[in-house]
Amino acid sequence: MKKILINCTGVILAGGENRRMPVPKAFIKVRGKKIIERSLSIMKSLFREVFIVTDRPADYVYLGVPMLGDAYDIRGPMTGILTSLICSSNSWIFATACDMPFINEELIRYGVSQRDGYEAVTPLLDGLTEPLFSFYSKLMITGMEKTLLSGDTGLKDFLNTKRVKYLREKEIRNIDPEISSFINFNTPEDLEIYTRKNPVKIRAHASGSQKT
Repeated sequence: MKKILINCTGVILAGGENRRMPVPKAFIKVRGKKIIERSLSIMKSLFREVFIVTDRPADYVYLGVPMLGDAYDIRGPMTGILTSLICSSNSWIFATACDMPFINEELIRYGVSQRDGYEAVTPLLDGLTEPLFSFYSKLMITGMEKTLLSGDTGLKDFLNTKRVKYLREKEIRNIDPEISSFINFNTPEDLEIYTRKNPVKIRAHASGSQKT
């Protein structure tokens, strides 16, 4: 039996306005299972404490997982990350998005092992960070709150001011050869590409990545 990861909470961010999809992205079925259910199953196998951050709690109540509403009425994933850091009983959180169907359990375990001496651990691929497949320390709470309240919601610029361990493509591919952990579905076109089995092209459409 694999070990539960200590001193870390798993977080699924289920916000966003979903303007480009005809159905909520979290409930799209991939290989016969809803994305949110696939991700939650992995999170429960990794973390004792798991949250869903959402402004639509009625949609997720059937999952039986604690839900959080944003601490501030400010749009963007940074608000959900800050909320999770404040509420977590652990010193770290791992945050991912509800529209990423192929998150890799072993890659998450590897990320945990890279935390010492840093305030965040985030993948870096083709010069782009992946802030929605990343670890964040409670040491960030004060600075993140100040940044949000100043009107700056960009995670990339915020991370540039912190001690960040960037996971490089080579080490990621050693665990996740097709880097499928970072695929997300934002549009019906993304789903069409997936059905044609072209994961690389799907990742090129991903909007969660940010230049660093």
